[in-house]
Amino acid sequence: MAHIYMSFDFGTDEEKAQLARHKLEMWKQAFRLDKKLLYKFERQGPAPVSAAAVVEVEEKPAKSAKAPGKSAKTAKGKAKAEASVAPMSAAPAAGPVKLHLRLGFSAHEKMTEERLVKRIPVEEPFKDAQPEVMRQGERGFDETAAVFDALD
Repeated sequence: MAHIYMSFDFGTDEEKAQLARHKLEMWKQAFRLDKKLLYKFERQGPAPVSAAAVVEVEEKPAKSAKAPGKSAKTAKGKAKAEASVAPMSAAPAAGPVKLHLRLGFSAHEKMTEERLVKRIPVEEPFKDAQPEVMRQGERGFDETAAVFDALD
């Protein structure tokens, strides 16, 4: 199975990168592309703090303040809602974000592969991200494949 790699450079626009991730996830579910469409993000700069760690830290003070009855449940719900919103709004501006996408279709799925290769770079979050398409044997294919495999 031959792979096709696509690289998108979103610069420091984390919001567009997350929109692209969301769109890819929708396509994976809608067209059942689970192992045929794989993507990984390459972020440079400080490591982002996981949202789960931030939620745990912010939940502990809310648990210590116990109120009887129904008000305790609503206080917990409000604390969780605020904690889940806080990591998104408090996310610092990170370094450059690159999206590496790998399409791996079998020989009898060439039409689907070609449709995606044409469609993805012209869709909204991807078209401003300097799309690059690399097929096997083309310049930059081996480097992109090595970077994709090295990312977790």
